[in-house]
Amino acid sequence: RDVLVTNKRPTQCDKVLGYMRTFGSITQYQALMDLGVMRLASRISELRKEGHNISDKMICVKNRFEEKVYIKEYYLGE
Repeated sequence: RDVLVTNKRPTQCDKVLGYMRTFGSITQYQALMDLGVMRLASRISELRKEGHNISDKMICVKNRFEEKVYIKEYYLGE
C-alpha cells in the first residue's frame, strides 16, 4: 500500500507499514508505544491479505524483571 499525498489521515495499517519500511521491523511493544496500535497481529493479517510480504520470527528479550521472554517480531520480506 503506497500512501499518496492526501488530506486523509493514515490508517493503522499505513502506520505499521511505514514503520517497518523505516526501521526494518516492528514488535507489539513498538507498535503500542510508537504508533498507538494495540492489535498489531490483526493489522499484520490485513496487510498480508493486501499482498504485502511480511515475515515474522520469535526473538528473545528481557522483561522488566530481567527474565528472558520470547516475542514476535514482524519484518518486510524480500
